[in-house]
Amino acid sequence: MSQFDHTRLFLPGPVEVRREVLEAQNQWMIGHRGPEFGDLFARLQAKLRRAFFTESRVYVSGSSGSGLWEGASRCGLRDDRKALHLTGGAFGERWAKISAANGKSVDCVEVPWGQAHTPEMVAAALERDSYDAVCAVHNETSTGVTNPIKDISAVVNAHPDTLFFVDSVSGFLGTELRVDDWGIDIALTSSQKAFALPPGLAFAAVSDRLLERAREIPQRGYYFDFLALEESLLKNNTPSTPPVSLLYAADAQLEAVLQEGLKARWARHRTMRDATHDWALSRGFGLYAQAGYRSDTVTTVENQRNIDVDAMDAFMRKEIGFAMDRGYGKIKGKTFRLPHMGDVTMDMLRDVLSGIDAFMAEATPPSPGQK
Repeated sequence: MSQFDHTRLFLPGPVEVRREVLEAQNQWMIGHRGPEFGDLFARLQAKLRRAFFTESRVYVSGSSGSGLWEGASRCGLRDDRKALHLTGGAFGERWAKISAANGKSVDCVEVPWGQAHTPEMVAAALERDSYDAVCAVHNETSTGVTNPIKDISAVVNAHPDTLFFVDSVSGFLGTELRVDDWGIDIALTSSQKAFALPPGLAFAAVSDRLLERAREIPQRGYYFDFLALEESLLKNNTPSTPPVSLLYAADAQLEAVLQEGLKARWARHRTMRDATHDWALSRGFGLYAQAGYRSDTVTTVENQRNIDVDAMDAFMRKEIGFAMDRGYGKIKGKTFRLPHMGDVTMDMLRDVLSGIDAFMAEATPPSPGQK
């Protein structure tokens, strides 16, 4: 049995959070309209801009990333124009549904789950029709696919009136993302994945072009109105009550991330990805995501050995002390996900992989003649 005092999370969100980050929340509460909060927000804003590689602003929302999907759709898509959503997994599909639920006209470039979108697909769609924005998922958490956002951005930016919206919920701080250099108009993320924070915060790096677009749209909603967020950000604040304790944790975690170095952090995730791939293939499993587009932060393992993923999770919880993923959506059980993201170390990864080995050894009956 694990020597740890709790069941550690080996999930693609929420992820395990370091004790030091959890303890950063234990500071005395401050008023969110006072100077102490302004200092905290300004400090956090400077670090977020470095992390997103942007000279513009980064909005902070007390929500999940789904809220900023809605904000991007409400503030960036005009009612008489269409959005082009790139769908090929559970979360890309859900963002398209959110745009439609907010009354926006949506077309999709759909690929089979496990496949990536290519710049050529996007170029062809933009030749056929005009769009207010192209909405893409950087790192599709359900399938373990990383789309070539930099190359897709070059295609989108050849159409000056088309904005580029990117969901990097499970990519940000785990794999390369450069908002300004890549010409991204919004890059949004959540706290509970490669950021390695508790759930409850979302962040969005937003361009001047998107703010100009928002000024053309009268019905932007309320909670996720980017113009309201901008007005408050200029005062180092938020329009509505922020989760102050989570912001203390975010400030502490960003300090650690920047000390590690973003390139070093990306490289650490890539090293863990490669080790995970080697393990999966050597054990007779497959890799669900298309070759050449496999995520640095989460590997979706194709369950070619047909192991019982529910039994695996139960074994890992009881014997090794880890809560495990069992696959997502329509590929649950046919796959399971190994999330090498956030503050996961190679030692932690080895513990998980050796634990799965132990489960398979126990679950597999011996061959005739073996003891």
